[in-house]
Amino acid sequence: MKTLVVGQERIEKSSEELKVRRRPMKTQILRRLTAIALIATTTTSHAQENVMDNYTASYIAMPAAEGQTDAFAEFLAGAAPLVKETEPGTELWFALQDNDTLAIFDIFVDEEARNTHFSGVVAGALNENADALVAGGWEVGVVANINNSNVLSAKAPVDLYSATTATYISIEAAPGKAGELAALLTAAGPIVAETEPKTLFWVALQIDENNFAIYDIFADNSGREAHFAGEVAGLLKAQASDLVKGGWEDGVVANVRNSDILAIK
Repeated sequence: MKTLVVGQERIEKSSEELKVRRRPMKTQILRRLTAIALIATTTTSHAQENVMDNYTASYIAMPAAEGQTDAFAEFLAGAAPLVKETEPGTELWFALQDNDTLAIFDIFVDEEARNTHFSGVVAGALNENADALVAGGWEVGVVANINNSNVLSAKAPVDLYSATTATYISIEAAPGKAGELAALLTAAGPIVAETEPKTLFWVALQIDENNFAIYDIFADNSGREAHFAGEVAGLLKAQASDLVKGGWEDGVVANVRNSDILAIK
């Protein structure tokens, strides 16, 4: 009987120790779920804090024509001063390179400014040179690759011209989850601003009813690594299986495109 009592005491003690060890993990999960619930229920208040309200954006990834990668990169790098001189409504403009793919990402103060950009000096010069520089020319290589979007949320740029690298991620909402994904992304801007000093600029975008994107820039890869280990990435990862078509790996990670920054306006 005494042995049984001792055994029972040991079992009870082990059970208590297990409960104690589980508490920190349980606390972390509860905190994460509370944060997610807060995002879903306070979208309006966060939106009031967001910068770039009513701004629009465009992203164009363009494959260089064979043997023209360096020439295309030089062309885009030289375009930044022209954008600055001739397009006051283009708030930000980035020329990007990912191996043989060149890209432009820009932010506009409104829809009119975006229309002005696409009828401007730089767009005209690209049109004239597209047959030589871009695989597919103007229509197939440029126009067909334009992704226009509206800004949902942003962290205002800091130390802009120290940035050397950028990330663009396209994200498609799971069926029926576009509203919840938009709410999470809308609430994320102020969180990035508060918790990610190495993220020099961050913006969440809505392309159409079900498609979204994130664009951000960093001084170096350590900033990108800190971002993907940060609070917003953690919240998105925790909810990706429910909100994102393909989940975290196939719906987010597989769509990450990292680029070198060639020029900034």
